[in-house]
Amino acid sequence: MNLPSSDIFIGEIIGTAILILFGAGVCAAITLNHSKAQNAGWIVIAFGWGFGVLAGAYTAAPLSGGHINPAVTVGIATQTGENWDKVPVYIAGQITGAMLGAVLAWLVYYSQFAANRDKETAMPTLGIFSTIPEIRSPVANLVTEIIATVALVLPILAFGLTRGLGESGTALLIVALLVVGIGLSLGGPTGYAINPARDLGPRIVHTLLPIPNKGTSDWGYSWVPVVGPIIGGVLGALVYNLAF
Repeated sequence: MNLPSSDIFIGEIIGTAILILFGAGVCAAITLNHSKAQNAGWIVIAFGWGFGVLAGAYTAAPLSGGHINPAVTVGIATQTGENWDKVPVYIAGQITGAMLGAVLAWLVYYSQFAANRDKETAMPTLGIFSTIPEIRSPVANLVTEIIATVALVLPILAFGLTRGLGESGTALLIVALLVVGIGLSLGGPTGYAINPARDLGPRIVHTLLPIPNKGTSDWGYSWVPVVGPIIGGVLGALVYNLAF
């Protein structure tokens, strides 16, 4: 499907902004002091991100197909061998949308972020915006992100073989549930970026926003949640082409 570049760019901005608004929003909700959902736990995070995928992908689908993830975009291009000229447009929209969504989530929780200026009760804020490994081991963290992204992209491509999913419009619902499953099963080591835009865009915003006591943006780790998902997207497409 040869979509206009303008539609792709706008659709991916809107869809990815919604994804990050929900995703960063749920992370803020369970992290920040004076939030009614503080300490709600990992299951809440997994479902919050899953619902973000659901809302963002369905919203963007009529304009861009609803990739909202550079790993998915690269995976589809690798699998089909087509539309590589549109890949930069998709990724530009996704990163722009991710930055916008992060700013919107900050605005929603502005009072809670402002209350973070009390050093005695201040909470680290990077995890609201981007991923942080539980055990810092670049090779192990990279392998985790690669495997988790294969577990995303390969099923997405395989879902396209089931005609009824596309015709009924439920394919994106299944993808959202897939993301919840990845979070629950594979998210423990690194926080499951599985999406370079999801991590990079909000990390940029975290660096720029005037958040009290925000701490480091950890740019030394930032390449892992970008490189790992891209490799995983390509591998997922290659496995699909070999197997199906």
